[in-house]
Amino acid sequence: MSNTIKEITAAVHENAKSHGWWDSGERNFGELLMLCNSELAEAFEEYRNGHTVTETYYSKDKQGNDKMEGVPSELADVVIRIMDMCGYYGIDLEKIIAEKHAYNKSRPYRHGGKKC
Repeated sequence: MSNTIKEITAAVHENAKSHGWWDSGERNFGELLMLCNSELAEAFEEYRNGHTVTETYYSKDKQGNDKMEGVPSELADVVIRIMDMCGYYGIDLEKIIAEKHAYNKSRPYRHGGKKC
């Protein structure tokens, strides 16, 4: 059974709260954004260390449990952090993704005129 983005967002935020990440109340929005950025940087470091963009591998964490590593894991961390923020701030991520995607489909080819 698949969950909606809205359901996953709620579950991600509840997990973050139950693990103490919101115990002090509202967190600094800028810090939250930079934590998303740090997960992207970790994905880049995995790639720089020679791992392919689809490779998932496992190491042991401090408790001896298998810890998922690799670019896909770090990208998942980015999405999880964004979902946690959206859960806290009451942003309907599923709705806004659909709306933004519909808008993006209406934009001209390579809009903005910027080089990649």
